[in-house]
Amino acid sequence: MKVCWIIVIYLALFLVSSNLHHCSAQDYEDETPAAPPPGQDNCNGIFLSYAFTSRSKEYPHLKNITAQAWAFSSIATIVNVGTEELKGWKMYVGFQHREVLVSATNAMLVDGYDFPAPVRNGTTLAGYPMTDLKTSIDTAGDWNQIAVQVQFTGTMFGMKEKDIPMPKTISLVNDGYICPKPTNYPTYMHVCCKRNPKFKPKPIKGKYLPRQYGDLNFVYDVLTAYEGSYLAQVTMDNHNPLGRLDHWNLTWEWMRGEFIHSMRGAYTHRIDYSDCIYGNAAKVLKGFDFSQVMNCQKKPVITDLPPTRANDSDVGKLPYCCKNGTLLPALMDESKSRSIFQLRVYKLPPDTDQTVLYPPQRWNITGVLNPHYSCGAPIRVDPTEFQDTSGLQATKSAIASWQVVCNITRPTKVDKPRCCVSFSSYYNASVIPCNTCACGCDNIDTETCNPDGKAMLLPPEALLVPFVNRTAKAKAWASLKHRPIPKRLPCPDNCGVSIHWHVETNYRTGWTAKITLMNWEDFPFEDWFTAVTMDKAFAGYEKVYSFNGTKLESVKNTLFFQGLKGLNYLVEMTNGTKPYDPRIPGKQQSVISFIKKRTPGIKIGKGDGFPTRVFFNGEECALPNEIPQSSGDRSRMNLLPVILVTLLTFLIITDHLISFSNF
Repeated sequence: MKVCWIIVIYLALFLVSSNLHHCSAQDYEDETPAAPPPGQDNCNGIFLSYAFTSRSKEYPHLKNITAQAWAFSSIATIVNVGTEELKGWKMYVGFQHREVLVSATNAMLVDGYDFPAPVRNGTTLAGYPMTDLKTSIDTAGDWNQIAVQVQFTGTMFGMKEKDIPMPKTISLVNDGYICPKPTNYPTYMHVCCKRNPKFKPKPIKGKYLPRQYGDLNFVYDVLTAYEGSYLAQVTMDNHNPLGRLDHWNLTWEWMRGEFIHSMRGAYTHRIDYSDCIYGNAAKVLKGFDFSQVMNCQKKPVITDLPPTRANDSDVGKLPYCCKNGTLLPALMDESKSRSIFQLRVYKLPPDTDQTVLYPPQRWNITGVLNPHYSCGAPIRVDPTEFQDTSGLQATKSAIASWQVVCNITRPTKVDKPRCCVSFSSYYNASVIPCNTCACGCDNIDTETCNPDGKAMLLPPEALLVPFVNRTAKAKAWASLKHRPIPKRLPCPDNCGVSIHWHVETNYRTGWTAKITLMNWEDFPFEDWFTAVTMDKAFAGYEKVYSFNGTKLESVKNTLFFQGLKGLNYLVEMTNGTKPYDPRIPGKQQSVISFIKKRTPGIKIGKGDGFPTRVFFNGEECALPNEIPQSSGDRSRMNLLPVILVTLLTFLIITDHLISFSNF
């Protein structure tokens, strides 16, 4: 494929610039320096560019153009041509051709995913190992300190052979910068991002970036450093009122051959040193006793210790440790909103010096039935200060500290939720169940059911039996209501927890709803909570009768419910009374009352009494695609005034007719 002249100039610039820094003294009188990429000379800020270099057809070779895979390569460049240092650079590339990114040099994906990674909706990258870009003023124009180049390789789909797969846009994601629309050429695009004059940055008191706060925050502190090893402490804090983790599993990736010698307050799922014996560690650490090493995996899986090990002198005795992987919102229990563990890390040459410290990358954390978290790259921050343990009024600092910020993401088609919601009301006899395959159908034989079929309406009593026992009830209900019965019945919702919302009553001054939580798993949920977003009814919330209820100030129009003391367990599914009876889900329910005075114009019979978002233990649950319908707002109490007015009108007309006949 022919390469545009712009790319030739662009690549020549970097080759020449790179070579200049490694050459000895020469006579440059007869040499002309390469021209910078178009637009760079006129930029006073951060200059971003993206250049497509090549692509080739991948196997298998298909006639279907939309299914044909193509290998591609491209180059992105970030150059600081301004007067302020750029700390922790982050660049967004708006991929749009169903790309799968296979590699990216000098950068990491900020969501913590490893390569290959699907990036069809775009992705954000952060610098690694070079995270900061200094200014030309402070470095005498040293290109290696003011610029970084990211070389991409990947796979894309669905383009004709002569089409050029350029991204939709490129931009700088760092706070305080604004980027205009990029200037586009056939195989090249660039943009100059400048400081937003309206942005007021927080004053930087120390050497590094100020700490940021997301939904879940990690701090990786190096407490002590030795020749060839160091002691680190990991602190995680839950800052979201709807955030939560149960039996958390934390993973990261060692980038420079490190391994975990020992831990306190947590442990790795795999306790094995074979990767060290057969890897590079045994080759460079001659005579080292690896038998005491906990884990040598490049991507270890770390989890919390149970409470029974909290006072163990070998692995416990740390504040905020050993809670069996439970991390609650501070609203529920502030002492359980933080978790801490420590680890002894060994390093390999050439990083054995005490001052050479690198944190692990690609952090990711999951729970049993909890929110999906997307974690950014570690950012160097000022060292954490701790209270001195000797009892003196003194503080001591970590040697080095990094922060990892994680935020909750909404479920996608790929990351399905693990709970679902069903709806019913007083004005419609049918229950709208959870959607078909609401939590995915990966472990279901879809040959026997329709994964795309619409869920069948149910009678209320069918909600309390497992899906496999609902078929007869669903068919009988469809026949009774004169609704068609599909030949291939829809697949189940496949969710471990379901929540039913029933609009129970509607009267002149208020209305009530009943919420029912059902656990279809084989394990209980301790300290459970649920939350509902009521866009039109939030202001009218009065009270919940069998739960503890709170109006959340930090989450718009959201009510937070948790179990009362002694009722904080949502038990697991159990067997029926008799051997042939269907299994019974663990269940808790409560009535919730609302006042209409605070929500004038609310129409309960038109659907205003249903939540628009529902959460269980922080996980956002799948809602039905429809709400119960009625022919009108048949309020149970509002019919009385209508009847009285009609009767009064009839009496008045009759009286007039009698008077007229007498006249």
